[in-house]
Amino acid sequence: MIVKSAAFVRGAVKSSQYPSSSMPEIAFAGRSNVGKSSLINVLLGRKNLVRTSSTPGRTQTINFFLINNRFHFVDLPGYGYAKVPIEVRKRWGPMVESYLSSREGLCAVVVILDLRRQPNEADHDLLAWLARYSIPEIVVLTKADKLKKNKQNYQSRLIGEDLSKDPSSLILFSAATGMGKQVLWKAIEALF
Repeated sequence: MIVKSAAFVRGAVKSSQYPSSSMPEIAFAGRSNVGKSSLINVLLGRKNLVRTSSTPGRTQTINFFLINNRFHFVDLPGYGYAKVPIEVRKRWGPMVESYLSSREGLCAVVVILDLRRQPNEADHDLLAWLARYSIPEIVVLTKADKLKKNKQNYQSRLIGEDLSKDPSSLILFSAATGMGKQVLWKAIEALF
């Protein structure tokens, strides 16, 4: 995909703040600090469109980005550990669930996992929730550049077994090297 334009539209904490649009949407979900924002920036060929941070929990709203005036990327707040007040974390679950269960233009969720870590309960819960509501998912394993090739394959196989998925269906990705960028774009474009 050639990205000709990409712009932040707005951040939202409730449905009345979502952009009114019939355009398709691809949402991005994952644990705090898994590399969601970096992945989106690499996909879009932009350095700082989506704010990145080494501090978990920087994304606290549902952020909408208009791509090529044709579709939206939606950056969801990370789940799990985050350096934010507990009251804020408690609002995230219902806020994200409300978006996922009600957004008509939602085509799929890119579920982002760290290749170096086994999926945790929250990862399993998200995937089960998406399956229950028949929302397609694309599973991406980030930070692949942190491991040697044989360790990448080993970890991918372990994660595939844990998730009951064929490891070849999991996309290895590196924001540092661009590995997996074209494969992920192909998977996203197939949804349109």
